[in-house]
This record gives sequence, C-alpha cells and structure tokens, in this order.
Amino acid sequence: MTDAFIYDHVRTPRGRGKPNGSLHEITSIELATQVLRAIRDRNGLDTSRVDDVVLGCVTPIGEQGANIARVATLNADYAINVPGKQLNRFCASGLEAVNTAAAQIMAGQSDLCIGGGVESLSRVSMGSDGGAWAADPQVAHRTRYIPQGISADLLATLYGISRQAADAFAVESQRRAARAWEQGLFSRSIVPVVDQLGMTVLDRDEYMRPATTAEELAGLKPSFERMGEDFAFDAIALQRYPEVERIDHIHHAGNSSGIVDGAAATLIGNREIGKALGLKPRARIVGFASTGTEPTIMLTGPAPATEKVLKRCGMKIGDIDLFEVNEAFAAVVIRFMQALDVAPDKVNVNGGAIALGHPLGATGAMILGTAIDELERRNLRTALITLCVGAGMGTATIIERV
Repeated sequence: MTDAFIYDHVRTPRGRGKPNGSLHEITSIELATQVLRAIRDRNGLDTSRVDDVVLGCVTPIGEQGANIARVATLNADYAINVPGKQLNRFCASGLEAVNTAAAQIMAGQSDLCIGGGVESLSRVSMGSDGGAWAADPQVAHRTRYIPQGISADLLATLYGISRQAADAFAVESQRRAARAWEQGLFSRSIVPVVDQLGMTVLDRDEYMRPATTAEELAGLKPSFERMGEDFAFDAIALQRYPEVERIDHIHHAGNSSGIVDGAAATLIGNREIGKALGLKPRARIVGFASTGTEPTIMLTGPAPATEKVLKRCGMKIGDIDLFEVNEAFAAVVIRFMQALDVAPDKVNVNGGAIALGHPLGATGAMILGTAIDELERRNLRTALITLCVGAGMGTATIIERV
C-alpha cells in the first residue's frame, strides 16, 4: 500500500452563519474557490498534476449543489483535466473527503489529490435539502428519528453528564480558542476571505465569545426541551431507551456548536509526486475508519470509530498524543473522554466548535489541519481526528507527523 502524505492545508476563518455574518455575502462556490487557489499558490502547484478534488458538503442544493467540487476547480482556474466530486457523510463530510482522497493515493490510483469541504450556513440552511429520514413518517417511525439536539440531551442523560459539566466544558473551549488566537496558533493555516475587489472580508474566526462565563451559561434556557415535549420526541427517545426515566435537557446555544460559514482544503499525495513537485510532507495518514451506531442517540460514533481505526492500525489509545473531537455538543466530547479514558488536556487543546463554530461540510478538514499544526508546534508525533455523524455514525482518522 502506498503512503499518503499531507503536504499542506488551509482554511478560511469561520464566519457567523447568519445574514449579519461577515461571510454572508460570499457564496459557497467562492469560499471553495478561494481555498483551492490558496493551496495552489502557496505550493506553486502545477494543477494539471492534481488527479482529483474531493469536497464535503452537507446541504448540496441550490448554489451549493451540482457537484460544487468540480465547479470550484473550474472557477479557481485549475487545469481543465482536474476532476472533482462532492460527498456527504453529514458532519464528517470534510474528514471523509480527505480520507477518500487519501484512499485513492494509498490504492495507487492517484498521485496527488485535494480533500476538503465547504458550507455556507448563512446562505443555505441546515436541513433545507429534506430527506426521508426526518420527512417520511414511515422511515422516521422505523428508525425512531429524533432531532439531533434531543439526541444530545439523551446522551447526556444516559451517561450522567450534568448541565454544569457541559457548561464548564463550553467555557474552557472558549478560553482555549481565545488563547490560540492571541498566540497566533491558527495563523499558518488561515486564508483571509476577500471580496470581488480583493478587499479582505474576514481574516479571523468571528463566532468566538471569549468573555463567556459559567454563570452566564447557567442563565440560558435549554434549547430542545420544548421541542422534546411538544412534538413528543422525548417520548420516542424513551421508547428506544426505556432505562431512562426522563430526558434531562442540558444543551443550549452556549454549550452546542456554532452555526458558521467556511471552507478548507488539504493537499495529499504520494512520496514520488512530492519529490517531483518539490513539496515537503508534513504528516502521513496512518489510517481511517467510519462506523454506524444506534441512530436515535446518534452521537456516540466517535468512540467506536476510534476503536475501529486503532485496531486497524495496530495501535492503542495511549499511542495518540492529541485528539480533535468535534464539539457538536458538549456531551459528545465528554462522553468520548469517558468511554476511552482520555485526559482533557489532550483533547481540543485550541478549542473547538462550541467556540469556533461548525461549518458542517468543512469542519472535519479544518480540525485535521488544526491537529497537524499543533503536532508541529508541540513536537509531538500522532493525532486522532473524529466526529459524530447524523443518523448514527462516526468517522476517525489517525495522522503521524513527518
């Protein structure tokens, strides 16, 4: 099997995913275009040597539809021979895109690929693409569908995660993210987003609220309690988990991931193409895995996906120096640490989606890049990146610094 090396990665700042967010005027195709141009220009890349561009996008409709990966390569003035494909594994789409690109290289069917993702939640609303899982009554009944926020509260209830623990985790995420920006830890990877005149629109993650306190969070009302009661989603959850007496609704806007816009791109290739193009490898993709989990609770996937990829790679949890676990909800990461006995000081050391935001299709590629930068800064060797996924899945990737 051919080794797949990561030669570079870039991401946009995350803009608030609302009409008043700084990136609202920038279309999804333009976000993807700008990271593709950046990865090309930073590396003096002859784009005719790129075998494929793979981009994750969770809501591929409207301006994000019609294979945004291929259209972005054309819009970024890549060579005409460069193909592109869009994929959707819900919140893990960006990481799955990197894994797919790496798989092509490992199999010897590609030499150089770009994997990444894009999502503009301020322009294309989450869930606007519909789908039978939630919209078809027969399917929803058969799968015991409940909204993800109810799943997060069910997860917290089932595993004894308190509102206080979730809020404390959220405050720490804000603190770590603010410190990372103060120390310039994201500067190597950030590509400022510009408008049609070339003027900078955003050069810094704007969702952060570094002054957040536990006392402030304690005053927020749970986001999903009324939904659970009024639409009987709590009752559906309890049918599936009768050992739970009632759902303790602990999640709210302050301890859940932020809705944001953004894009990311990762340059991946074999050793020979790197030498030919004068590229220096930064990390090697050791292995990756995805798995299915029980779909009602939905958000437990990071632990079994991690166990699966560790087994596949002949490694143990103690072999991993740093973890990036997407902060879809505070309980997701807390449960991951519980399940695998991982120390908090190894997880999301520069904050996560609670502080920075979660641009769905791009997040996985973004946190992969964060892990690479931090391995280099700390002179550590290995990192594991994982995300929970809608409909009950998990994806995990192990990288090794070169």
